[in-house]
Amino acid sequence: MPADPPADTSAAATDDRPAAAAAAAAALEDVEPRPGVPKPDPILVADNVARRFGGLTAVEVDHLEVQRGVITALIGPNGAGKTTFFNLLTGFDKPNQGSWTFEGKKLDGVPAHKVARRGMVRTFQLTKALSRLSVLENMRLGATGQKGENFFRALVPGIWRSQQDAIDERARDLLRRFKLDTKETDFAGSLSGGQRKLLEMARALMVEPTMVMLDEPMAGVNPALTQSLLGHVKDLRSQGMTVLFVEHDMDMVRDISDWVVVMAQGRIVAEGPPDVVMSDQAVIDAYLGAHHDTALTPEQEQAELEAAEAELEQEAAARDRKKKS
Repeated sequence: MPADPPADTSAAATDDRPAAAAAAAAALEDVEPRPGVPKPDPILVADNVARRFGGLTAVEVDHLEVQRGVITALIGPNGAGKTTFFNLLTGFDKPNQGSWTFEGKKLDGVPAHKVARRGMVRTFQLTKALSRLSVLENMRLGATGQKGENFFRALVPGIWRSQQDAIDERARDLLRRFKLDTKETDFAGSLSGGQRKLLEMARALMVEPTMVMLDEPMAGVNPALTQSLLGHVKDLRSQGMTVLFVEHDMDMVRDISDWVVVMAQGRIVAEGPPDVVMSDQAVIDAYLGAHHDTALTPEQEQAELEAAEAELEQEAAARDRKKKS
């Protein structure tokens, strides 16, 4: 009897992703890890996007492409411009300049509700659930093309009743998937922070999107729900959706992302696979400061000490002047 063939221990054999998602990630293997690098099959392409607030430039992205069918993490220190960039791409803010396309169609200047209808939806760092509506009613709001939203059609239940039943069925199916089905009659405001994150993600899926953008999905979430949220994000990819998410938890970024984009001071400073990006000096500098690992000379230490003392003296003098006045 011939011996059994040796087990295939390649990455492809051990990859638990569906074939389409694995193929999309594999397409990135030959992509050079550098800022603004072209991707084999980009779903979102942004060019020369800038947003300024007075003299402050919050976003200045020369070029960015997001690969279809993978999970891309957008990371960077606080104030890097990540959420502002999200707001621009999804129509919640307007840029001073720039353009971007989604599925090959121009998207700059398109209002937020139409962006969602085209298949690109987003969640928020601070959840936007309507607290005085029930969980199920919040889910209903996510469905598009509802006939009953027209005033005159709403007066004739026969026109919209069957569609409403289908919407409720889909909503309840998603609530079961996110383990919120026992909460469907509860007010959304009664949910925990983690449950509201789950509700917002579930409601986004009512749109049946092509791309989902998550702004810090783990922020404020109880650790008990973290793994559940991680699983749901991976599940989005397994269903063929593209995911772009903002996150500060580097363990999460390593765990679920196929590609990482790094922002600092409004610019893209690095791109690449998670392991490559995490060891990039530009990324380390962006998070920790360019001289975080450089030993100071005695002269530099003395200069910094004198500067700190001078600052304290100025603050004390200002307080004294304020008391006298």
